Amino acid sequence: MAGLLPCVLLAVLVVAAAPANAKDYTVGDSLGWTTGVDYTAWAKGKIFNIGDTLSFQYNGAGHSVEEVSAADHSSCSASNSLRSYKDGTTIITLTKPGTRYFICGTTGHCASGMKLTVTVASLSGSSGGARPAKPSSPGEEAPSDAEPAAATTTTTTRTSSTTSGATGSWARPATWLLFFAAVSLALIG
Repeated sequence: MAGLLPCVLLAVLVVAAAPANAKDYTVGDSLGWTTGVDYTAWAKGKIFNIGDTLSFQYNGAGHSVEEVSAADHSSCSASNSLRSYKDGTTIITLTKPGTRYFICGTTGHCASGMKLTVTVASLSGSSGGARPAKPSSPGEEAPSDAEPAAATTTTTTRTSSTTSGATGSWARPATWLLFFAAVSLALIG
């Protein structure tokens, strides 16, 4: 049984390492989700991964976050939103690889640039990053990770501040777990 313990601890160590890399992105940096921000430029060069979060900070009375299909993103249509948020602080966890599309549903805001495309890297480590929306046909399917809004929509308000530099939200607990596992292995072995 004593020989099994190091294997179990190693398995825990490997599993704990993945969430340690999760990053929190504040969309638009210090400007937040508002008009007058180039969200294509903001997303350029960023690699979004499964487990990362997008934090939309905005005036809930004047803006919204609408997750839409590629076609609705291109046409700036919020009438068929996959998910809709108006709470002023919206946290969206990226749970699957693929491209996700967000717009502001307030008339004229999307057309003036208040829209975001995020491509989440696949588990195989292929390059992700954000790309501008590609032209789409009217019958195009919704994003691959789209789920019915009523079934799984989760909005979380975090009390700690996040930055565009993307801080690891799970880094501290994972660090303690790694430390505990290393100490345990040292004491056992």
